[in-house]
Amino acid sequence: MLEAGTKAPDFELPDQNGVMHTLKEYRGKKVVLYFYPKDNTPGCTRQACGFGELYPQFLEKDAVVIGISRDSTASHKKFEEKYNLPFVLLSDVNLEAIQAYDVWQEKNMYGKKTMGVVRTTYLIDEEGVITKAFGKVKAAENPGQMLSQL
Repeated sequence: MLEAGTKAPDFELPDQNGVMHTLKEYRGKKVVLYFYPKDNTPGCTRQACGFGELYPQFLEKDAVVIGISRDSTASHKKFEEKYNLPFVLLSDVNLEAIQAYDVWQEKNMYGKKTMGVVRTTYLIDEEGVITKAFGKVKAAENPGQMLSQL
């Protein structure tokens, strides 16, 4: 996991509509950048819906929410539509941002070791610097936690 005070690595990834996004395009705004394992799983759905419910409050604080996982743009589109998510979901099938942000790690699932995305959320300031880093976050609590950090 990257530490607070680190310059946030830039990326160029497609969203759920196939539109390319870079971190640089959000300069001047606070960015809540969260990495999650998989669309339409219980924890990831609770986290995404929590961010969706609180999204107007994030906008009031001049912050944007961006979710990143390995899922395809098509999977993200279905996830967005199913839960009416109002924010950007980026597809990182090649693990570019996932590895740059050090969230691709060994996990222990039912006694079996596998590599996967560790649920992690970063708060990035208007200049592109990580101000807060939260690893192994609790999906349901994370949206409220991040709002309180702003």
